[in-house]
Amino acid sequence: MKKITFLLVVILMAIVGETFAQGVVTGTVFDAESNAPLPGANILEARTSNGTTTDFDGKFSIKVNNPTGTINISYVGFKSKNITFDVTNGNQDLGTISLDLDNSLEEIVIVGSGIVDLAEDRKTPIAVSTVKGEDIQLKAAGNVEFTETIKNTPSVYVSNQAGGFGDSQIFLRGFDNTNTAILLNGQPINSPEDGRVYWSNWAGMSDVANAVQVQRGLGSSKLAISSVGGTINIISKSTDQKEGGFVRLLGGNDSYAKGTISYNTGLSNKGWAFSVLVDHWQAHRKYSEGTAGQGQNYLFSVGYKPNEKNTFNFLITGAPQWHDQNFSQNLEVYDEFGSKQNRNSGFLDGERFTERRNYYHKPVANLNWDFDINEILDLSTVLYASWGRGGGTGGLGRGRVRVNNNNNDNIDFEQIRMNNIASANNGIGNNSDSYLRRSSVNNHNWYGLLSNLNIELEKNWAFNVGFDGRLYRGDHFYQINDLLGLTGYNDNYRNDRPDDYLINTEFEANPWSALFDYADEADRLQFDYSENINYLGGFGQAEYSTDKFATFVQAAISTQSYQRDGRFSGTENGLGKSEKLNKIGYNVKGGVSYNITEEHSIFANTGFFSRQPFLDNIFVDIRNSNNIVDPEVDNEEITSFEAGYRFKNNNFRLNIDVYQTEWANRFLTFNGPELQPSGDYTTFRLTNIAQIHKGLEFDLEYRPDGGRWKLKGYGSLGNWKFDGKTPFTLTNDQTTSIIGNGEIDLTETKVGNAPQTSFGAGIYVDILDNLSFDADYNVYTDLYGFVDPEDVFNARQNGEVYQAPRLPSYDLVDAGITYKFNLGENKFTFRGNVKNVFNSPYINQLDSFGYFLGIGRTWNASLRYNF
Repeated sequence: MKKITFLLVVILMAIVGETFAQGVVTGTVFDAESNAPLPGANILEARTSNGTTTDFDGKFSIKVNNPTGTINISYVGFKSKNITFDVTNGNQDLGTISLDLDNSLEEIVIVGSGIVDLAEDRKTPIAVSTVKGEDIQLKAAGNVEFTETIKNTPSVYVSNQAGGFGDSQIFLRGFDNTNTAILLNGQPINSPEDGRVYWSNWAGMSDVANAVQVQRGLGSSKLAISSVGGTINIISKSTDQKEGGFVRLLGGNDSYAKGTISYNTGLSNKGWAFSVLVDHWQAHRKYSEGTAGQGQNYLFSVGYKPNEKNTFNFLITGAPQWHDQNFSQNLEVYDEFGSKQNRNSGFLDGERFTERRNYYHKPVANLNWDFDINEILDLSTVLYASWGRGGGTGGLGRGRVRVNNNNNDNIDFEQIRMNNIASANNGIGNNSDSYLRRSSVNNHNWYGLLSNLNIELEKNWAFNVGFDGRLYRGDHFYQINDLLGLTGYNDNYRNDRPDDYLINTEFEANPWSALFDYADEADRLQFDYSENINYLGGFGQAEYSTDKFATFVQAAISTQSYQRDGRFSGTENGLGKSEKLNKIGYNVKGGVSYNITEEHSIFANTGFFSRQPFLDNIFVDIRNSNNIVDPEVDNEEITSFEAGYRFKNNNFRLNIDVYQTEWANRFLTFNGPELQPSGDYTTFRLTNIAQIHKGLEFDLEYRPDGGRWKLKGYGSLGNWKFDGKTPFTLTNDQTTSIIGNGEIDLTETKVGNAPQTSFGAGIYVDILDNLSFDADYNVYTDLYGFVDPEDVFNARQNGEVYQAPRLPSYDLVDAGITYKFNLGENKFTFRGNVKNVFNSPYINQLDSFGYFLGIGRTWNASLRYNF
C-alpha cells in the first residue's frame, strides 16, 4: 500500500511539474543607448539548455522548464542581464528589458582573443577609444574612407582624402602611420620596409570590421613592437556562430555604386561554421577630376570547435582595387583651374586617362588556434600570411606634354602618342625623346607566427609570455604598362647588359591580373631588386590587481635582419646581395592605477623603446645600391609618460589624459631641390633628430535616463616641437653622390602635417522608435605645413627660428540618418550620410610638393536587408 501511495505521489508531482513547465515568459529587448530593438538577442533559461532568440522587433517568448528561475539575456557588444521569473500563477511578461553597451570586446573576438591586444585585457588603464562594428558600417561605408572610422576620437587626424580612393593618412598624437602600429586581429600590417600603411589595400575593412580600438601612446600591446604614436587594433569578423546574413545596396556622389552580400551558416551540431562576404564597388571619380576607382572585397571564414577546450578558425580576406590618384599642387593651380583640378590626368581616345594609377591585390590569410589548457593556462596561436601583388603607374621618359590653354592643365596624351610615333626609330623609343606609362611593381610575400600563453596563478596575478616571428620578402622593379604608340623601348639603365636593352611587352595595371601576370627579369627596366627582412621577438607581461589597485610591468626584445639583393640597377654596386645587417630592439613598459571610489580612478604609465630603423633608411639608395649608410643608422629611442583620470556613473563618463613623448635619434629623409641644368632630384638625409610631443586629451559622453539621445565631446591640446641639432647630407639621387652636408638646428620648430589643437562634439537622437539622427562637428587648428630642411638652415643662418607655414583653421559638420523597418517578415535598414554638410573649403595638408585641399560636400545612401 505504501508503494502504491508513493507511486501516486510521484505521478501527481510529475503532473504538477509538467503543468509548471508549461509557463511562458515573454518580453522585449532594447538597446539602452539608442532605444532600438535588438533582434537576435540570446534568451536562455539559467542552468538549462532551453533557449530562444528575439525577433526583429526585439520580442521573445520562451516556454520555461521550471516554475521559478532566472532568464539570461545576452547580445554581442552589450552587457548581459539576469532577470528572475515566476510562472507559478501563470505566464509572465517581463516587459521592456534594456541592455547597456559593453565596454569589453570579449564577445566580438570569437577566436584569437589571446593574440588581439585589447585594452580591456589589462586592468591598468590606458588612453583608449573604441568604435563598434555597427557605427563603422553605418558611418564609414562606401565612398567614405575607412580611416574616418576613428576621426571622432582625441588626437586623431585624417588627411588627404581628396587624393583618391584609399589614399588618406592617419596621424595619432602628431605621428603618422609609419610610427603608429596598425594591427589586424593582432597581426602587424605596417610595411616592414618603411612602416607605411596603404589604406587602399584595406578598402573592404568597413564591411568586415567588428570593431576598431585606438590605443594612444603606450597602449596595451604585448607584442615585440614599439609604436611611437600608439596602436590601432582592427578586429575583423571571423566565423559567426549564428545563422543569417544580409544584402546591401549603396550609392553615392559621382556615380559611386556598391553591392554587398554576406551569409553565415551558424554553428552546426558537429562544431562547424562557415561565413562568406563578397562585394563590388565602382565610381567615375571620388571627388577630384581623374580619381576613378573600382574594386571588390571578399571574406571567407570557417570555424571548428571539436570540444570545449579547442577552437580553430581559418580566414582569408582581400580587397583587390585600382584607383586613379590626385597629388598635392600649388595653390595657384587651384586658383586658376578649380579645386577639383588634377595635374595627373588627361584624355586618350576620348576617355579619361591618368598618369598615376594605384592597383593592388593583397590576400591575407590566418589560421587561429585557441587552446583552453586548464583553469590556469590558455594558449592562443595564429599562423598568418599575405601575398601582395601590384604597384603604381607613372611616367617614364622626358617627352611629357601638357595641354596649353586656359581651361585646364592636363597631360596631353594624344599629343604624346603622336610625338612618340614621330620621334621613334622604327617604332623604338628612348628616355630622351619618348614618354610612356610604366608600373612600379611592389610585390611581397609575408609570413608570420604569433603565440601567447596566458597564466592566471591566483585571483590577483596574471602573466603573459609570447613569441612573434616574421619573414618578409619584397620585390621591386619597373615594367611597361602602356607604350603610347611605340612598339618598344630602349632602357639604358640596365648594367647587366653591355648595350641598350629593348623591351616591348606591356602589362595591365589591374589587381586581378597582377596576382600572376607581371614581368619576368627579361622584361623589367630601370631597376630590379629584392628586400629580405626577418624578425624574431619575445614578450612578457605581469600584472597584479585588487579591487582598488593594479600595477603591471611589460618587456619585449627582438632581432631584425636586413639584406638587399640587386639583379640590375643604374649603378655598378647595385648587383648581387648586400651585407646582411642585424639590429636588436627592445622595450620596457610599466604602470599603476588606483580606484578612488567606484566612480573615480587615476593611473600613470611610462615606457622606453629602442626601435630598429626601417630598411629604407639602412641603405644609401635602396633602388640602385647595396651600400649601407655610413655612419650606420642606429636605433631610434622613444621615452613616453602618460597619466589619466577616469570618472563614470550611470549617465556620464569623463576621461582626461596628459602625455609626453620624447623621440630621440630619429632618421628622416626629405625631397631636396631639383638640380639645374641636369634636372636631377636630390634627397636630404637627417640623423639624430629629436622631437618632443606634449599634450592633454579629453573625451566625455552623457546619456540621460531613457536613452533617447546622447551627447559626446572630445578634444586635444598639443605642443609638438623638434629639439636640438642634427647633421644632414644632401645627395644627388641620380649619382648617389653627396653634394652637400652640414648641421641644422631644429630647436623650437613646430612639427607639421597634423593639427596640434582639435575639438569635436557629436549628438545622437532617437526621433522615433526606429528612426534616429546623428551629427558630428570637428574643429582643427594649429596646423603647420611641411618642414623644409633647406629653409630651416637658411633661417638659422639669419639668426631666426624657422616655422613652416601655418595653415588656416577649419571646421566640418557630418550628419546621418538611420531608419529600420519591416515589410512583412523582411527586415530592412536605410542609412543616409552627408559629409561636410556645409561644403566648407579647407586645406588639410602641405607637403614638400604642394597643398592638399579637403573634400567638399559628399553623400551616400544604403538599403540593407537582413535575413
